[in-house]
Amino acid sequence: MKLFQFLSMGLVIVVSGTTMQAQQKGHQPNKVQDSIFETYRTPQKSTTTGSVTVEGKAINYKAIAGTLVLRDSDEKPTISMSYTAYFKDGEKDATKRPLTFIYNGGPGSATLWLHMGAWGPQKVFIRDTTRTRAPYKTVNNDYSLLDASDLVFIDAPGTGFGHIITNDMGGAGKNSDFYGIDQDGQAFANFIEDFITTYHRWNSPKYLFGESYGTFRSALVANILQRQKNIGLNGVILLSQLLTYENMTEAADGHPGDDRSYMLVLPSFAATAWYHHKIPNQPTELRPFLKEVEDFALTDYASALNQGALLSKDKFNEIAQKLHNYTGLPLAYIKKANLRVTGPQFEQTLLGDDNEITGRLDSRFKGAAANPLSENAEYDPMDSYIDAAFTSTFNNYTRTQLKFGDGMKYKVFGNVHPWEMKRRGWIGFPNVMNDLAQAMIYNPDLKVMLNGGLFDLGTPYYEGIYEMHHLPMPEDLQKNIEYYQYMSGHMVYLHEDSLKLLHDNVAKFINDTHS
Repeated sequence: MKLFQFLSMGLVIVVSGTTMQAQQKGHQPNKVQDSIFETYRTPQKSTTTGSVTVEGKAINYKAIAGTLVLRDSDEKPTISMSYTAYFKDGEKDATKRPLTFIYNGGPGSATLWLHMGAWGPQKVFIRDTTRTRAPYKTVNNDYSLLDASDLVFIDAPGTGFGHIITNDMGGAGKNSDFYGIDQDGQAFANFIEDFITTYHRWNSPKYLFGESYGTFRSALVANILQRQKNIGLNGVILLSQLLTYENMTEAADGHPGDDRSYMLVLPSFAATAWYHHKIPNQPTELRPFLKEVEDFALTDYASALNQGALLSKDKFNEIAQKLHNYTGLPLAYIKKANLRVTGPQFEQTLLGDDNEITGRLDSRFKGAAANPLSENAEYDPMDSYIDAAFTSTFNNYTRTQLKFGDGMKYKVFGNVHPWEMKRRGWIGFPNVMNDLAQAMIYNPDLKVMLNGGLFDLGTPYYEGIYEMHHLPMPEDLQKNIEYYQYMSGHMVYLHEDSLKLLHDNVAKFINDTHS
């Protein structure tokens, strides 16, 4: 079984080359190699049982960790995708119980983050913005979503324990079949179709829960499931939303003349500066302050940016002063940036006097600047706080408690490059606002829930709100969207109080949207 691990680490090229050479010489493939390939070609699973206490209530469950194998139109295997599913025990009719499909983003990230940080029965023990050292541990998750829904955590193509099954391995899969926006969305839709068929859950109320790029994916998957596969959804739950890359300040250099991303990130700059006590005349309450900044962003600030070179000197200075008051950045720096500061520049500069940077995905975190003279932050301090804890605990948990993964390598991040960013039939920056709008138009009963962290500089909360308000669909469908913000960052669940609130909001959303 150790060869399986070597294959997962990339030595499949050597083995495949040997197999092809042997076939060319007329020899039979190595039996050990073929046995390993057969493991990929055949669905795998391990079934265990457990119990979790959610907000004081004990729930017994069955857990299944394994892989599903997707096939092409000729029934040839193309990819194995790994998953972990939790089914609540004691249900009289499991087909009527809600079923939520959960995934992280990337693209190219496995789903251990939501699994071990938010919704699984066991949760990694961390101390919020304080560092945690090995040995790491898991604890009962008081806010597992298993009280409201059965759960399926799906690892994206090329991540987790999954593997593309190439021709050399007895399949027909290619990287280009899965590593791209449309390809990835189709793979997830196919997985969900196979899952509900395998586990007899076609009639269950169904939900999608995506985080980060997972929200981008959810727009596509919701549209594909409903319009191509006749699989109805009750709800789409989005955490830290991004529906178009054009709204990221990191992409601003690629579309000069469009200043929208600077407007949408401004409230998150203000929240971050407030958290780190960098606001001149710091307000006591954050929410009223952010409402003021939001109004400014779409009015006076938007008007100033839209004027470009025609903006008067007096107005330029007035807006610069306002930005200083809202962000705490030096006035001279704001002017030098021509009123346009990107996320990475802000992360590098806000705490620059102390040679520190803020986090990107969660700006509550901070760390030493790798290069105090750099224009942009060169790493995300949040990663250095949590990555080892999540990776270590999941690798231990899946093998010791779920009894799955021995001899395998779990890929936290897959090598999914090159990633096809161009949409089929689309021009310009990747954008899935049409997909979500079409899904909501096609199914006017579909409910959508948007959750965002106030301290997220990667997918700013106000960006998500703006995108929702600009979906190309009838205005009366806007009532199907709910909005929630939390005193946390991109991974809202890292903050314990926010996780409780997120759980209660999501559980209520699920309970309210199925009969």
